[in-house]
Amino acid sequence: MKFAKVTAVLLATGFSLLSSLAHALPSDSQQPIHVKADSAEMDDKRGVAIYRGDVIITQGTLKITGDTVTITLNNEGDIDVFTSVGKPAYYEQLPATDKEIVQAYGLTIQYFANTEKIIIQDQAKVIQQGNTFKGEKIVYDTVREIVTAGRGKQGSITSPAPRIDMVIQPKKKAN
Repeated sequence: MKFAKVTAVLLATGFSLLSSLAHALPSDSQQPIHVKADSAEMDDKRGVAIYRGDVIITQGTLKITGDTVTITLNNEGDIDVFTSVGKPAYYEQLPATDKEIVQAYGLTIQYFANTEKIIIQDQAKVIQQGNTFKGEKIVYDTVREIVTAGRGKQGSITSPAPRIDMVIQPKKKAN
């Protein structure tokens, strides 16, 4: 019974923090959190929750999917690192009502709550307002909406791509 209660509190607190830190719609943090997975494991002492098997997590406009999703908490009980691993792992969220959904794909997607950054590694791809960024590693600053693409750590990349591939749409001019 303690496990279920702690897990529910952890999820509610953690995902509310995650969605508010992801600089998204203010209403996202007020939405219910939905987690679907084949299995779940919680380690209270280490502050780690692991979900396995076609994991789908949604809260408002936030959607994260992966084969395995791990949430690691810091000493204060807040989310420290949120890691989704899949073929591919997927992240999407609407940053504002006047913007398009940001989408990210990669074999590993990590969200670092303290820096509000997402790191996508191995077959990484981010689609933001029609622009596409591909590379071994992409760092997405969710607050400033800045994407940096480049090389990943050697030995950790399954599909080496020494060069980045970007498609940047022209700005629409007022007539």
